[in-house]
Amino acid sequence: MFSQVGKLIYQNEAVAQTADFTMGIEIEMDRIDSQGNLSQEPYPSSIGDEKTNPWMTNDFLEVMSETVTPAADYALEAMHYLYALNTTLRNALAPGELLWPLSMPPRLPKDKTKLVLAKMGPKKEAYLKEWAKRHGYAAGTPCGVHINLSIKSHIVKLVQANQPDRFPTERDAKNYLYTVVAQGFVRYRWLLTYLFGASPLAEANYLTPQQHVKHPMRSMRQSSYGFGTKFRGDFTDLDHYVARIEEGVKEGILTSDYEFHGPVRFKGNSELKKLQKEGIQYVELRMLDLDPTTAVGVKTVTLRFIRLLASYFIMHPAMTTSEVDEVLKQADERNRVVAEEDPREITQYQSTALALIKRLSQYANQIQLGPEYTEILDELEDRILNPLLTPSAQLLNYVEDGSLTKYALQRAKRYQEAALESLHPFHGFEGGKIYSTAELKEALTNLK
Repeated sequence: MFSQVGKLIYQNEAVAQTADFTMGIEIEMDRIDSQGNLSQEPYPSSIGDEKTNPWMTNDFLEVMSETVTPAADYALEAMHYLYALNTTLRNALAPGELLWPLSMPPRLPKDKTKLVLAKMGPKKEAYLKEWAKRHGYAAGTPCGVHINLSIKSHIVKLVQANQPDRFPTERDAKNYLYTVVAQGFVRYRWLLTYLFGASPLAEANYLTPQQHVKHPMRSMRQSSYGFGTKFRGDFTDLDHYVARIEEGVKEGILTSDYEFHGPVRFKGNSELKKLQKEGIQYVELRMLDLDPTTAVGVKTVTLRFIRLLASYFIMHPAMTTSEVDEVLKQADERNRVVAEEDPREITQYQSTALALIKRLSQYANQIQLGPEYTEILDELEDRILNPLLTPSAQLLNYVEDGSLTKYALQRAKRYQEAALESLHPFHGFEGGKIYSTAELKEALTNLK
């Protein structure tokens, strides 16, 4: 059953456009040496200045490379940009350097203070030092996939024009749509953790001597042992979202609003007050582990599933305002449980997962998305029925002496060799050139 907004979109034959999000992808990967240690090499100079190049930068550590694609109209286009930029980064690495393909970091030094934080200017470096002091260096080292989704303007205008009493401005309609999408992804993050979790264990010196893990996990990165500040956001609406983060800063739980690292973030103006005034421009999804079975860390089928979920959330009834906080609080706990389950075991939420996949299949058929989506959903249903097919369970086949280092190095070397064989790698960042979105899209498209 569609919501009022969903019925409106359906009646205007615009359902397909709810899945055609403008999409950007951010991928974090650690630079390592040929033995599986964090690299000692400096930031690659041939990809420009890490402080100013918005497309090739680093994150928590100086060796944590972050690749950012321009926004693309389609998933395949976003993947093209990602492959081109990933090849660019690999070609810029020092001889012997590789990219670690797993979300949990390679073995860390026993003295974590020897880790070099990202050299991103005095303000950012001061923030990183304070963050490391509060949470520990290890907590900032897991890497992941961030997906940015922007709803097509046609959908926003359609909703606002047909429901002006409910949405007086396009900003109001846009905020509503993005809030519904955010709520949906937070509510069902546990399913993504089950289906795509790929971090079953930690390498040497990540865990403290006081931390004891009894068995492998579906996603250590998404668990209570994983990344970031354990601070819950409020996704009731944009005003509640901003107020909750400001409250966290005021109480000293967050060092700044930048420190809010929830599974979803509202994006637009980087200043919270201006974001609140100007409205949400896109949402950032931050719940995916790196997929080590692909050089770029994420597969097209995963992006398609994300788009299907987002479209489903837009078209179907949302939670009432009064129930959002409690439902999402329970969802956070469910995600922790799923993340910390043994990946070889059936999840305790199997029946709920199967029911949701069935609904998604019905929806995909209803709006005639095509056979590729049926294939994706069939494969994901198989993962729910047989947990041994999930990424984390598959990775356990390669564990030696409690480590995935041998497997990770084999993958890293294979991907590096393939990148170095590329006939037309992109060298446009040399000399420090800064590209606008349009310029970079044109340059990368011309590589085809």
